[in-house]
Amino acid sequence: MKAPFPFSAIVGQEEMKLAMILTAIDLGIGGVLVFGDRGTGKSTAVRALAALLPPIRAVEGCPVNAASPAEVPDWARGVGRKIVTRPTPVVDLPLGATEDRVVGALDIERALSMGEKAFEPGLLARANRGYLYIDEVNLLEDHIVDLLLDVAQSGLNVVEREGLSIRHPARFVLVGSGNPEEGELRPQLLDRFGLSVEVTSPKDIETRIEVIRRRDAYENDTERFMAKWHKTDVKLRKQILAARGALAGVKTPETALRDCAELCLALGSDGLRGELTLLRTARALAAFEGAETLDRDHLRRVAPMSLRHRLRRDPLDEAGSGARVGRIIEEVFG
Repeated sequence: MKAPFPFSAIVGQEEMKLAMILTAIDLGIGGVLVFGDRGTGKSTAVRALAALLPPIRAVEGCPVNAASPAEVPDWARGVGRKIVTRPTPVVDLPLGATEDRVVGALDIERALSMGEKAFEPGLLARANRGYLYIDEVNLLEDHIVDLLLDVAQSGLNVVEREGLSIRHPARFVLVGSGNPEEGELRPQLLDRFGLSVEVTSPKDIETRIEVIRRRDAYENDTERFMAKWHKTDVKLRKQILAARGALAGVKTPETALRDCAELCLALGSDGLRGELTLLRTARALAAFEGAETLDRDHLRRVAPMSLRHRLRRDPLDEAGSGARVGRIIEEVFG
């Protein structure tokens, strides 16, 4: 199996890469929504980031990637007690996936052959402690969206059907991508994504040539290409791990809290999730850059990705949500 494309080798798309790095530093930010053209590296970036992160320690054979034998669900107790390392999970949720495949269901084979009621875990179990990736998330069926909303909020998957009563942890970073021309995302799900970024195809010839050059090198001599970018990826991995360790120690002055509230009020964002996400994201950026204290510059740089998808629609404003956020930032922060 070919190794994923190196994260550090992705050309451009700096906002998308930064958003994914910040969600890897603080999993509580709530995932990333990437909207834009096809073929702009959205799925490549997700798999590259997961490969970049250190492997997780989990009980061997555990379907929910439990970190210790004590955390293995009762319905999966037969997996043993050995702890192994495995890559950070990246699970694709296809558009046509049934509810049973997503949340899990009765194991029909065991029921017929052995007369036992056993649980067959779904995609949410496999994604625990990793990433759940949904391509064309704006085309997802409504009942699957409702399921994801419940699980994303609670971090727990509960299955009550066919005589089964099952629950297991389902904590994952939700990454969705899509093309806005093919349909809008339901507001309830849109608000569940911590960050939102917009990607476009590169407009200058030199950037496009560099994309072609790197992809061609990766396809034709993967081993050599991976070796070339290995040190850069390792350096970035160490930076992410250091930021995770420093996150709790980043100081948050009262002025930063006031800035968050004033900015969200000026933008007219609904609820308080915008302020909380903005604060967490800015703190993750400060930790990533080795700063001891969160300042206004950190807030300014992550405000567009934290707030652009939380704005009320303005049919008279043709500039787009990103431009609106930038305009209000200048008015509030000067």
